[in-house]
Amino acid sequence: MKCARHRSALRIQEILGSDYEVQEFELPTRTVAEAADAIGCDDAQIAKSLVFRSGSGRSVLVVMCGTNRVDTAKVAVIVGEKITRADPDFVRERSGYAIGGVPPLGHQTLPITVLDRDLLGFNEVWAAAGTPNAVFCLTPSDLQTLTGADFHDVAKLED
Repeated sequence: MKCARHRSALRIQEILGSDYEVQEFELPTRTVAEAADAIGCDDAQIAKSLVFRSGSGRSVLVVMCGTNRVDTAKVAVIVGEKITRADPDFVRERSGYAIGGVPPLGHQTLPITVLDRDLLGFNEVWAAAGTPNAVFCLTPSDLQTLTGADFHDVAKLED
């Protein structure tokens, strides 16, 4: 682990300021399992940023607990329109980042953001910081403050 050096990770560090430390790993952290292994935390503590496309074409960012899956019907009720999973081109165009490194803030186009309430069960969570091997640690309260979003029940119930 080392301090941020990649341009995208440095951009996130600049947005976050000195209260947070973007860290880069030699190994990738693009999946929940990879990130949790590199960091040494529980999979559920990974705050994964998932980008969806609303029916009107807006970007919808759902920041999920690492072990949860998004219930798109619940998110649709919150945002007021149907959502579908965004393709990689849409994600990069709207967020400015590739899938696997999408942070919960600093997007090129401001998304509608929804936070998974299950993240509130942790003292600290880890989020991507602009590259597939960069992350930063924060509290759920910090996540809410930084994104300006609210926590909701958006997890899909397992069958």
